[in-house]
Amino acid sequence: MSIIENLLETNSFARTLVDSLPCGLLVVDRQGRVQVVNNILENVLKVNKKAAVGYGAGNALGCLYVGEHPKGCGFGDCCKECEVRRLTFNSLSTNQKQRTKAHLHLIIDGQVRDLDILISSFPFSLNNELFSILIIENLSTLKAFVPDDTNEGFRGIVGRSRKMQELFDTIRQVARTDAPVLIQGESGTGKELVALAVHKESFRAGKNFVPVNCGALPEGLLESELFGHVKGAFTGAHRNRKGRFELADGGTIFLDEVGELSPTTQVKLLRVLQDGCFEPVGSEHTVRVNVRVISATNKKLAEEMVAGRFREDLYYRLCVMPIIILPLRDRREDIPLLVEHFNSQFSEEAWGKKVTFSDTALSILMSHTWPGNVRELINIMRFTLAKCHGQKIKPEHLPPTLHINMSRLYSSGHREPKLHPTDVVEALKKASGNKCRTAEILGVSRSTLYRFFAKQEKSSTGY
Repeated sequence: MSIIENLLETNSFARTLVDSLPCGLLVVDRQGRVQVVNNILENVLKVNKKAAVGYGAGNALGCLYVGEHPKGCGFGDCCKECEVRRLTFNSLSTNQKQRTKAHLHLIIDGQVRDLDILISSFPFSLNNELFSILIIENLSTLKAFVPDDTNEGFRGIVGRSRKMQELFDTIRQVARTDAPVLIQGESGTGKELVALAVHKESFRAGKNFVPVNCGALPEGLLESELFGHVKGAFTGAHRNRKGRFELADGGTIFLDEVGELSPTTQVKLLRVLQDGCFEPVGSEHTVRVNVRVISATNKKLAEEMVAGRFREDLYYRLCVMPIIILPLRDRREDIPLLVEHFNSQFSEEAWGKKVTFSDTALSILMSHTWPGNVRELINIMRFTLAKCHGQKIKPEHLPPTLHINMSRLYSSGHREPKLHPTDVVEALKKASGNKCRTAEILGVSRSTLYRFFAKQEKSSTGY
């Protein structure tokens, strides 16, 4: 047992202090070997802190490249460029605090993630031995990468409306197959959550889920990101690097914004879908992988195909199992549930306690058109909770843009929403016959609901 471990073992106050910190904490020795990992780091990054002790910091952080060398963290070619390792040794050699923003490739609960973390190193001496305390300052922002399962949804997707239940059933059915999946929906509807749910429900759940944003990188970099490269393939290629397809071998790759792929990349992707083979950039060696491909887009790929911007053969390879996610405005009965979910999540982070929404504020949210879908709702919740200093959120705490959009909506002769009898019956059951609560669940005014009942009665009597 190391000196640090012995100290925490015999001093309960020190152990409690380390594990109660709101930030991630590592203690490493002068060789870079981990001595201590605190609870929040273990819980957020989903690592085993006992298994990480005695190894490099990459084991405690879930570094993607830990397994590239038989000796583990600190011995691979990539370790020479590791910002965390450089920060630690600079701090120990100068005996001064060091701080940096490090770009890391981590595996969090089986998901490959590219993250920017703020990390500080504090050197100290104990019994003439040098150690460094590494503090990850923005660890709380990483929680969103691992959605918690909830009783009010499925695999981290919040919703209980009939339309969402149909989506959950589709996910379960699609997950039983190994065919490519194409998820279509507007921006902010949660396409990556759906892709992750398909992966978690499939037989590949024990392997990596590797997301790639196809619209965020230029063509040259995207090809290297997808298929990897060999040392010297281009300027800056200082070592061999595996691509995302190889990292996803045995698991699932998620191609977000697949509609943004260039014609050249579309051709190369088509070959991978056909036979699972590709060549890393600058290599003549063919790599074969066994990967399930899930793609997503907010574009209408069928229209892109007709316009000649997307290959027809690639479209039909990707769209074997189509999933369509409805926008938030088409499932308004889920809005109170989503508000409660994010209110619970964000208000406790900011205040340590939950706040409540006034009926008027909730009505405004229910009547909004939600062009940004759930992502817009998350942003509004964060703004609202930052502005509210009491225990109840009122209309004046909502973003001004929400009021402007509402004014435009009603001044432009907004058409009354169309109600479906099945939805009304279902909402009535949930509300135990209470019509005010039924209108709230449906996302309409009481007068709209009453006019619906009047029309139904008129049509049934023939008058």
